[in-house]
Amino acid sequence: MPELSPLPPNYDQQGLAAARTRMANERTFLTYVRTSLAMLGFGLALIQLHPVRAGSLGYWAVGAAGVVLLTGWLRFRMRQREIEDCRIAVNASDTSLPH
Repeated sequence: MPELSPLPPNYDQQGLAAARTRMANERTFLTYVRTSLAMLGFGLALIQLHPVRAGSLGYWAVGAAGVVLLTGWLRFRMRQREIEDCRIAVNASDTSLPH
């Protein structure tokens, strides 16, 4: 088995882990943005193409896009604060006690 080389003296494992966590949070927020933009485009297309028959569905899609974007932004800010404070919440399923 080959011998592993020692880590360089400037290797910061905690800093790299924190950076990965921040980037994962940003990717999740960008997913919310992408989803809301797709819903917005769908809603606007419905409003433009069929204002009488599918107009109400288009307005609902535009409203839902706003809700998705707001939800993503609030979740991003909440997780960002948790990451900065180094107190990431544990899932309720992970805290079950043995009987």
